[in-house]
Amino acid sequence: MFAYILKRLLLMIPTLFGVMLITFTVTQFVPGGPVEQLVSQLEGKHGTAEASSGVSGLYRGAAGLDADYLQEIRKMYGFDKPVYERFFDMMGNYLRFDFGNSYFHNESVIDLLISKLPVSISIGVWSFLIVYSVSIPLGIAKAVADGSKFDVATSTLILIGYAIPGFILGITLLVLFGGGSFWDVFPLRGLVSDNWESLSWFHRITDYLWHMVLPIISSVIGSFAVMTMLTKNSFIEEIRKQYVLTARAKGLTEKRILYHHVFRNAVIPLITGFPAAFIGAFFTGSLLIETIFSLDGLGLLSYDSVLKRDYPVVLGTLYLFTILGLFAKLLADLSYVFVDPRIHFDSVDNR
Repeated sequence: MFAYILKRLLLMIPTLFGVMLITFTVTQFVPGGPVEQLVSQLEGKHGTAEASSGVSGLYRGAAGLDADYLQEIRKMYGFDKPVYERFFDMMGNYLRFDFGNSYFHNESVIDLLISKLPVSISIGVWSFLIVYSVSIPLGIAKAVADGSKFDVATSTLILIGYAIPGFILGITLLVLFGGGSFWDVFPLRGLVSDNWESLSWFHRITDYLWHMVLPIISSVIGSFAVMTMLTKNSFIEEIRKQYVLTARAKGLTEKRILYHHVFRNAVIPLITGFPAAFIGAFFTGSLLIETIFSLDGLGLLSYDSVLKRDYPVVLGTLYLFTILGLFAKLLADLSYVFVDPRIHFDSVDNR
């Protein structure tokens, strides 16, 4: 086991390096970088006092920016160094988890991510818990009652939910229950109310949960289908195997066969996806859901950073999420062995 884990950890290094190298290379060819955006902003202010004081007096009216001033701007963003030097300097800092400062938010990338996490954690964790707690029991029930009216009816409902885009559902819920043309039941925006600090602990909890109802419904409604059908198909495959027929021939009850024999084998593909889903829940960011419900989370931050070419935020978050994704994949492979001792590391490694 130790040799396998060490091998996987060592393989993470070139994988992480390759991801960062490809992304960094792509950013060098994307037009409209931070330097160009600042120059365009300065030239668009037509030499006003606001422009002349905004960046140390770099703008010179109708004359525009000469080469010296442009070089000073490039130096301010670190673009005065060769590309390869900037890349290795960046990777050296990232090894110490120093992601630098955002170009446009005037704070460090780490502090910026931490400030956005409450929204993403709220959406991600609640969505994760609700989807797993509903889909797995529903999938088992559908597998046992395969082909029945219950199976057909539930399949129809979850497929309809899967076909409805989350942002369309979110807008519909706001119109119906957010004080639009119908009922004013749920709040329109934010994670908590403006007077949240003055509330008692009980009212803080209820206020937070009340704000999360519509965003969570919009987020999870399309996720039930995949997990439910995966659970159903996994259990049906096991139920049709020979050892189930043998257990029935021995006189075992259907309940004992299902939960003592079938469940242990059918749940393997579900549990092995649990680490990645759980880690991903902490960093889930949905741009459209956050925009509709005015939630300032990681989805909105990522979109804004790409548009503004805020490279420290883009590359820093990519580095962090890549590491988490690689560790989640390792945990998923290890969980195969922990769930089913018949699986060996060699077989997992050669999948």
